[in-house]
Amino acid sequence: MSRIGIKPIGVPAGVEVNIGEGNVVSVKGPKGTLEKTFHKDMMIKLENGEIVVSRPTEDKLHKSLHGLTRTLIANMVDGVTNGYSKTLVIEGIGYRAAKQGKDLVMNLGFSHQVVIPETDSIKIEVPNANTIVVSGIDKQEVGQFACEIREKRPPEPYKGKGIRYENEHIIRKEGKAGKGSKK
Repeated sequence: MSRIGIKPIGVPAGVEVNIGEGNVVSVKGPKGTLEKTFHKDMMIKLENGEIVVSRPTEDKLHKSLHGLTRTLIANMVDGVTNGYSKTLVIEGIGYRAAKQGKDLVMNLGFSHQVVIPETDSIKIEVPNANTIVVSGIDKQEVGQFACEIREKRPPEPYKGKGIRYENEHIIRKEGKAGKGSKK
């Protein structure tokens, strides 16, 4: 049995869950509304204020979908109550970010500024010139947006310059001078 899939998902107060035809799950909470369609074979039920996910057979496909479905629904419930955020850190001389209206404007050592517009579901905050906070209610969307920002200048291994996640550890390399001289 799936260790994660069998756990019921508690629905907090102020969150409304609707399970429609064809496994369309809609979750409405204080931060917004999320809707997602799940595999037709998964059985999703709302019982006693908890969402229970079960599978029809012990097939490999059903086993793999069981835990995934439960986790995605739990992320939806958590997203509409608390929301998700990712923090990015910019390192490097002259590298900085600023918010101009609804756009994120970054100087990343290119001959031009990199401009990324904010979307309806994703909010961008710049608490200081070297920190970017991406937040929203959809965990996958927040992670994808943060990844696209990081892609503009990924951290390089020699000096560590670039955009990295807050708790990301960059493995450093020695430069040419560090190898020692052969004679």
